[in-house]
Amino acid sequence: MHFMGQYYRPVNIDRNEWLSSFDYGNGQKLMEHSYVGNDFVAAVERLLAGAWKGGRIVWAGDYADPETVGGDNLFDRVTDRNKIQPAAVVPRGRRMFRYLLNHDRRAFVDVETAPVDAEGFSVHPLPLLTAEGNGRGGGDYRRIDGRIGSWARQRIEAASNVPADYVEFDGRFIE
Repeated sequence: MHFMGQYYRPVNIDRNEWLSSFDYGNGQKLMEHSYVGNDFVAAVERLLAGAWKGGRIVWAGDYADPETVGGDNLFDRVTDRNKIQPAAVVPRGRRMFRYLLNHDRRAFVDVETAPVDAEGFSVHPLPLLTAEGNGRGGGDYRRIDGRIGSWARQRIEAASNVPADYVEFDGRFIE
């Protein structure tokens, strides 16, 4: 068990690309940026509707298990030269896509159904569903929930519509 804060990076495994939460004015801990309306998560959504569409995604924690080959984990494996700069993700601003599609499961999450907590925030399902290493550091999602990480390394897309044969997956989380 780690007692320090765990940091995360969204990584597209197929393209070996990632984004930094710092570039969007956010902290690196999972629950510092995992909310609906966050510019950082919205940037990942825009990539999942464009260049990363259908890519295998991981919200890689620095305490996650090492890869089977190479000995390091995805957080440590990505390099600065593969970091996507904010200027490359346009337009910036509010979230534009209602649904997250998981093409491997033929399932979708309706982000607009995210419950609002007492402070007016809604947990965004994308970072939690794709997180690896959750529960090993400070700032992680603290509820025990088998859905955390269940979409990691699967083909994800952000979309405005859902294919007719996809089934709804419960992506509602409360912090």
